[in-house]
Amino acid sequence: MLTEPQLESPLIKLGDAQIMHARLRPFVHRFFYKVFCLQIRLDQPTALNRLNTWLFGVNKKRPISFMNADHGARDGSDLMVWLKQTLRLTGHALPGGQVWLQCFPRMFGYVFNPVSFWFLYDQQGQLILLLAEVNNTFGQRHQYVLSDEQGGVLKPGCTVACEKVFHVSPFCLVKGEYKFAIQQTSKGEKISIDYFDDPMINQALVLTAITTEFQKFSMIALVKRLLDMPFMTLGVMARIHLQAFKLWRRGAKFHSTPPLGQHTVTTNKGGDLEHD
Repeated sequence: MLTEPQLESPLIKLGDAQIMHARLRPFVHRFFYKVFCLQIRLDQPTALNRLNTWLFGVNKKRPISFMNADHGARDGSDLMVWLKQTLRLTGHALPGGQVWLQCFPRMFGYVFNPVSFWFLYDQQGQLILLLAEVNNTFGQRHQYVLSDEQGGVLKPGCTVACEKVFHVSPFCLVKGEYKFAIQQTSKGEKISIDYFDDPMINQALVLTAITTEFQKFSMIALVKRLLDMPFMTLGVMARIHLQAFKLWRRGAKFHSTPPLGQHTVTTNKGGDLEHD
């Protein structure tokens, strides 16, 4: 068991976050939720696997935990190996710097991540690639690999457009495009995902924003979050279904889940890519 100072690791950040989601057509439906998340440095797996206490565990069952099996190939295998293989499908390689994954932790053995973000930096600490790992409530998943169109740095405030190819909400068709934008500061970040379903309409159909302020990762901080939001991860799934019910009740058109495509990865440069 590790002591409290050892848990205060530079390999993990604790984020207090607010999620905003708004549908703008044919009626306005907006909601906000407070959550907390982790940002975990995955290019240091040996050191990361030592961060285990009675409260928090890496690939160990604890009240709050991070499991490899919740990401990547979903089989508990090495996430960096999966990441390299996924990038290879898009014609990319690891930029050579730090690799951070932002996600919800498991709480009491349960987690559902609608979207997790992989931040890939070069050796100068510049953001080069952003991978959005998307899950829907039907047990399906897809990856969007986002990069600068000119092969450079993803600068603060830049917008990256990518075709939508994966079914997420039964109240949206699989068409159109996402526009991703990220703002990073010394204290936190804001990731926006705007969904445009029709190129003839300038207004987005859905706006989503995740605003995160990072705190020191420590035993005391984890206990506080656990006491404040003991059922947060269960609440994520419950809130998704609650909002879906509200949309249905207000008359939003329901679309059945289409067959899952043969592609696992989409890039903003080249569209869908085949399985490895």
